[in-house]
Amino acid sequence: MKNRRHFLRNTLGLGAGLVAAPRLFAGPHAKGTGIDMDTKHMSHADERSNSQIVSVESPDVPQLPWRRDGNIKEFHLVAEPVKQEIFPGRMIDLWGYNGSAPGPTIQVNQGDRVRIIVDNHLPEATSMHWHGFEIPTEMDGAPGSSQDPIPPGGRFVYEFTLQQEGTYFYHSHMAMQEMMGMIGAFIMHPRESYKPRADKDFAIIMQEYAILPNIKVPNSMNMEFNWLTFNGKAGPATTPLIVRHGERVRIRLINLGMDHHPIHLHGHQFVVTGTEGGRQPQSTWGPGNTVLVGVSQSRDVEFVASNPGDWMLHCHLPHHMMNQMSSMVGPMSRRNGIPAGLDMERGMGMPRQGSATSEENGPSLGRGMGVGSTAEQAMSNSPLKAENPMPHQDMRDMPPRGMQMGKPEISKDANSVPGFPQDAFMEGPMMTMDQMVDKPENFGLRPGWSGFMAGMMTFVRVLPQDKYDQIMELRKKQEGNNPRKMEMPGMEHKHE
Repeated sequence: MKNRRHFLRNTLGLGAGLVAAPRLFAGPHAKGTGIDMDTKHMSHADERSNSQIVSVESPDVPQLPWRRDGNIKEFHLVAEPVKQEIFPGRMIDLWGYNGSAPGPTIQVNQGDRVRIIVDNHLPEATSMHWHGFEIPTEMDGAPGSSQDPIPPGGRFVYEFTLQQEGTYFYHSHMAMQEMMGMIGAFIMHPRESYKPRADKDFAIIMQEYAILPNIKVPNSMNMEFNWLTFNGKAGPATTPLIVRHGERVRIRLINLGMDHHPIHLHGHQFVVTGTEGGRQPQSTWGPGNTVLVGVSQSRDVEFVASNPGDWMLHCHLPHHMMNQMSSMVGPMSRRNGIPAGLDMERGMGMPRQGSATSEENGPSLGRGMGVGSTAEQAMSNSPLKAENPMPHQDMRDMPPRGMQMGKPEISKDANSVPGFPQDAFMEGPMMTMDQMVDKPENFGLRPGWSGFMAGMMTFVRVLPQDKYDQIMELRKKQEGNNPRKMEMPGMEHKHE
């Protein structure tokens, strides 16, 4: 028990002794959030004793604006097809809400009465489920049991009072629609600020898609996935979480897909303080640095950003740290003659007979359909012949737009070593695209960082005050040059 108290005191700043950098605002918040907060300027010491609640940031995902109708906060969600760039140059067709997949983040206060107007602009029926909400059954959004599905072109108005607090989410209750991207975060802030109070609060939604090469529509029936995203972006296109050294940080992780995700943070220990059911008792808190976020779950983790640096935050499943993963892409980079166009199962490394390492069942590059797509094709998994590699110069002559190609660091006898290259071998320098994903939040990262950041990966950047201020200034300049208007006619906002 003594060790636990020591951990909580030092990691979460419980009790006296935590030294934190000064803050500029009482509680930063995004336009259009449903949080009632003033904009009184105060020092960090003043803020520590104030019960103001910090708004949740959802990088790469907009906040949903609202308007007041008497004592009701009214939101408007449109279920619709979405074209979304999940990675530089990779535009795909998803289904989402208000032009985004995942949909915009909703933030309310415990005790709020809300009205949410849902319009269906999809070509088929849909419904909206409020995941984990304790509300009247007719508002639950379960098609066929609590309501009729919303037909194409139809509308359903949900209205209820929220007495819960925590990290919740909304999603379509049509299974295949969920796999097309239809989910959004729904944050219920408590009447009184949690203790210990967070200085920064972030929300991240995890999604996964199976997308054939040169195809833009996900295969919602597939059980293997080659694009894994945080808030609709695959690394290195994800936006880092920017915090000051010494700040207390909360990260809300939400998962709605087919896989569980062990999310790991470098450089810090954290505690799990909440689930999809709300805040957890402090007696359940204990140190960790990896949390398993199961399907349909949320997990809140908290820590004090006491260790300066650029720290990876990522799913620790190895296949979830790659983009457009296709079997045999490694050998394809070393020599010609790799078979392509096998059936979906074997194209994703799922053999129909034998084992994954059997000589006769080596997978092909990608997944194909059509004539011959089910034919057995032999492909040895033995070491490749050194005299027949694919020249790397050929690949460097044709780099994607903005990609900075570099020479891979491999030994002279690499092709004779068993196990090299792996089926999904990705040579870091060849994947570097710092310029393509340039944004204020990436300012100051090591050159070439992007070559090793893919899939469900982002950074938690713990910065000293001067570097933090630099990034905030760059962000303001970018927003000034590219204003994003979130306001809707008649909307009431709380401005910074």
